Amino acid sequence: MENLDPSDTTFDQHAAAIVHNLQSPDIVSLEEIQDNDGAKDDGTVDADRTVGKLIDAITAAGGPRYEWRSVNPVNDQDGGEPGGNIRQVFLFNPERVSFVDRAGGDSTTAVGVTKVHGKAQLTVSPGRIDPANAAWNKSRKPLAGEFVFRGKTVFVIANHLNSKGGDQGLTAQYQPPVRSSEIQRHAQATVVNAFVKDILSAQKNAEVIALGDMNDFEFSGTAQILEGDGELWSAIKSLPRSERYSYDYQGNQQVLDQILVSPAIRRGCDFDYDSVHINAEFHDQISDHDPQVLRFRP
Repeated sequence: MENLDPSDTTFDQHAAAIVHNLQSPDIVSLEEIQDNDGAKDDGTVDADRTVGKLIDAITAAGGPRYEWRSVNPVNDQDGGEPGGNIRQVFLFNPERVSFVDRAGGDSTTAVGVTKVHGKAQLTVSPGRIDPANAAWNKSRKPLAGEFVFRGKTVFVIANHLNSKGGDQGLTAQYQPPVRSSEIQRHAQATVVNAFVKDILSAQKNAEVIALGDMNDFEFSGTAQILEGDGELWSAIKSLPRSERYSYDYQGNQQVLDQILVSPAIRRGCDFDYDSVHINAEFHDQISDHDPQVLRFRP
């Protein structure tokens, strides 16, 4: 959402994109939602005004009246614009899907996985994955939530991994260019993959989705770590190569945003994936990234 806060003028455009370009998904995972006073660095961390304004705009555009879940960050500890306190947020259509609220999730409490009656279950929902881990220093912590479609559970992990800021350019003096940002991003991918392994260890056929701004390519080391030994698979690889992009950097179309799915989704049901090109290649973009959409039947 590119640092969305209540003072922005793009709410109607974002709402139109969600309703018309994405066709009002049952679950929407958002990145870069700022707190209620944006970049004003006064200790505010709540984002109910920001999210509420977006939900109202979606309804006005003909979309559903979404409900939402998130976890506030610790003030100025998750990177991004100082004072903005960006975070991931889940929207969901309560007419189509329910959210499993399990108390105890906060900015510093780690979500875990338990096994109940043979099924995986999150210890808190929503919850943040291992927030005290050094991999998340000055960076966004993943948000995990447990959803239920017609009695079937789907685990969703919203991510916004470390950016490529500070890396040497493609045409830099040194070749291959040094990508120093990968060190932290690889550590983050390792933590996310380990959490997915915990879910699949508790329930082999669990339906798990890890999605968001991974800030790295589908063939990168980051993606390989996320995918692990088959725990996840990046659905953008289902597209023709010419359509695999969500960002344009100095004229280079590239993948930064991904939706990764567990084997139960990849092999157990038909799915459709698309990177929806409404921003990256256009001058009148409402965000610097393209959104992406996945459709499947749990």
